[in-house]
Amino acid sequence: MSDDGELPSIPSVGVDLPATLRIAGLAWERTESPPSLACWTGSFPEPAGGNAVDISLVMEPAAPPEEVTLQLAHDVVSRFDVFVDRAARYCRTRLRERHFGLTSEELSWLDLPELPLAAPEAVVWADRTWAIRFTESRFRLADPYGILVTFNGTQPVDVEGIEDE
Repeated sequence: MSDDGELPSIPSVGVDLPATLRIAGLAWERTESPPSLACWTGSFPEPAGGNAVDISLVMEPAAPPEEVTLQLAHDVVSRFDVFVDRAARYCRTRLRERHFGLTSEELSWLDLPELPLAAPEAVVWADRTWAIRFTESRFRLADPYGILVTFNGTQPVDVEGIEDE
């Protein structure tokens, strides 16, 4: 959806896939990917004024995104800071579970006002699931590629450390 409430237009380039998508006031550029999928990435300033945040839209099999997927991407961008806070709160609760294997020191970090989770980015998939990945964290679970919080709609439903990028 555009900033004025309209769904984004998808200017076609080439045969089937647009080179650029306009979603929530951002230009999402098509990135190089295997032929089986299509990926667009956009960046916006982090709401807290930090570094730029990357957000990607991945369609597998490769195809232009459907309107409902574009709407989800718009919602993720428009409410990114809310979703990052929601993901952090979810981590604060879920990471206490024994199977994550946090050390005593790591468990104590869950009681800090600010969790050691930083540099969030997001990805929205063709099936309309999506996730926030905290690319920086002191938790061992985050080594080497970060902590991924998967969402179903607006609610986080899973958290995991990422071993394979």
